[in-house]
Amino acid sequence: MKLVVATHNEGKLVEIKCILQEQLAQLADQFDLITAGSLGLPDPVETGVTFEQNALLKARDVASRTGLPTIADDSGLIVDVLGAAPGILSARWSGVHGDDKANNELLLKQLLDIPDQCRTARFRCAAALAIPKDCSEVPEGSVMSHARGFETVRVGEMVGRLIREERGDNGFGYDPLFVPDKQPIRDGVQMEGLTSAELTQEEKNAISHRGQALRALLPELQALFITE
Repeated sequence: MKLVVATHNEGKLVEIKCILQEQLAQLADQFDLITAGSLGLPDPVETGVTFEQNALLKARDVASRTGLPTIADDSGLIVDVLGAAPGILSARWSGVHGDDKANNELLLKQLLDIPDQCRTARFRCAAALAIPKDCSEVPEGSVMSHARGFETVRVGEMVGRLIREERGDNGFGYDPLFVPDKQPIRDGVQMEGLTSAELTQEEKNAISHRGQALRALLPELQALFITE
């Protein structure tokens, strides 16, 4: 089954593939993941004022253009001392969409005089699934075959704090500045102070906002292959 991921961000695609593989095992092989970027689709204008609204907007747009089941997410960083900013503007906080370096540099300048104990933050993700009314990919007899036109959205959060300089080469966006409260155990040792960019993909998926939101969509994804 073709499943479109409504993104032009290859980093997101890697995370989503890993999460589906970890959670769905062999069933994950039933999904042929393709991105909106690989199909040459434009990024929809994000007119929503919440992560949930923007995730649904993107999923609906791509599903309507392709006639295929589509998952989309909208995520960002919420910094408490900045009054929940950058929030839905996270990807374009510096004024240029997707410029991670500029976004991180601006954020560090804004937090320069903020003491460490007040640099609390959290990543938030809304993940949406949209199945278009004219979808031919849903197998006949599936419990979801009657659900063409189905839409849902789920939310996840990862709580932590922001440090004063970037660390780590994994991940993308604000990952090098964000230290999650939940830290992995490696070889029986509880780790401390690792940024999201210093975690392995598996470690990050286990605790991330995107991992939580996508795992909450799994019942609907599994139902696509369950017959009545």
